[in-house]
Amino acid sequence: MDRFQEMQVFVRVAERSSFTLAADDLQMPRATVTNMIKRLEARLNCRLLERTTRQVRVTQEGQYFYRRCLQILSDVEDTERTFLEKNPSGLLRVNLQGTLASHFVTPYLGDFTRRYPNIRLHIGEDDRLIDLVREGVDCVLRAGTLHDSTLIARPLAYMPQVTVASPDYLETNGTPKTLEQLANHRAIAYNPHGNGEQTTLDFRVNQQLTEVTLPASLIVNGADLYTGAALAGLGIIQVPRYRIEQQLQQKQLLEILPQTPPPPMPVSALMTHNRQLSSRTRVFVDWLVERFSAV
Repeated sequence: MDRFQEMQVFVRVAERSSFTLAADDLQMPRATVTNMIKRLEARLNCRLLERTTRQVRVTQEGQYFYRRCLQILSDVEDTERTFLEKNPSGLLRVNLQGTLASHFVTPYLGDFTRRYPNIRLHIGEDDRLIDLVREGVDCVLRAGTLHDSTLIARPLAYMPQVTVASPDYLETNGTPKTLEQLANHRAIAYNPHGNGEQTTLDFRVNQQLTEVTLPASLIVNGADLYTGAALAGLGIIQVPRYRIEQQLQQKQLLEILPQTPPPPMPVSALMTHNRQLSSRTRVFVDWLVERFSAV
């Protein structure tokens, strides 16, 4: 085993805080990963990782070695990228927000796999903002404003949004014609953490953002639940138009306050700051840019 591979293995164990998860990511036997780390520590004559029955922690010496390894590996990857860009290969782990994936990504994956037959995709689906490093993910696709400064975002699109409610809800509570008339209404809260008794709706008034806080009749943590709750007449929601186009056409949901629409929702590919992008990640993100440019 060469020193370059030992560095790759150490970096993955440090980021995943697990020998088992690192072995899965690298597609190596766990025993091989363990032995490589032992040989590395023996050669350096210092402990890089503290092992317990529940987790693996990086020592102070390990933190320094980790930073140096990242730089070395990035330099090597950057040097090789000129040659590898033409034919990227290997495992690419991505995580997609469900409704975005079903509308704009999954139906077209055949195009990506034909272009890059040597890339093996591992796709997960989630609404929450996952920890890319600890969960071993190369790239995520998300809608909404980026709040995590440890990530870099590649903007893909801005999705028009609408404010809607069901006919039953509006018949019972009245159809608001102005923002002031929202005072007697309820909204459905979309919150992955499942807390909060109120939720805020955003409106554009004369090109300025105006926020209106309403009591939350229900808190959900998934896009389908969010739409489903509105269809059930439980309150007002704000949602990208593409997601409910069919329900609007069938008048299962009705747009309200169209004169003051919500601001468009940004869609981004998110990646970690701590390393150069692999050629696999780079071509996938470029493909996403191409896909969303056709929206």
